[in-house]
Amino acid sequence: MLLSGFGTILQLLYLAMLVLAVVAFVFAATAREDAYRAADKKKKSFWLVILGVAVAVNLLIPLLFLQLAGVVASIVFMVDVRPALKEVSGGGGGGGRRGGSSSDGPYGPYNGGR
Repeated sequence: MLLSGFGTILQLLYLAMLVLAVVAFVFAATAREDAYRAADKKKKSFWLVILGVAVAVNLLIPLLFLQLAGVVASIVFMVDVRPALKEVSGGGGGGGRRGGSSSDGPYGPYNGGR
């Protein structure tokens, strides 16, 4: 019983690694090529190859150390490259307010004490 529970946990872990790799690959594929250059990151083709290999390894080769390397590449893309790409391409998205007026303070617009 304990072994089957551990197997289920491992299957969920493998599925999570695959989903992370696929999501990172899709984000890399949908970003503009010039955004990679403007953000001073590697080329788009570099990230597509690395993340594509991560997806392929998760689907075809169940070797944990290769899957972990793919997870590391996916995490690096998601926490470093993707935010830089969004910043240079002006992609606010998510409903968040970007920029603002020159009279905006740290907690919202300054209205002069009115």
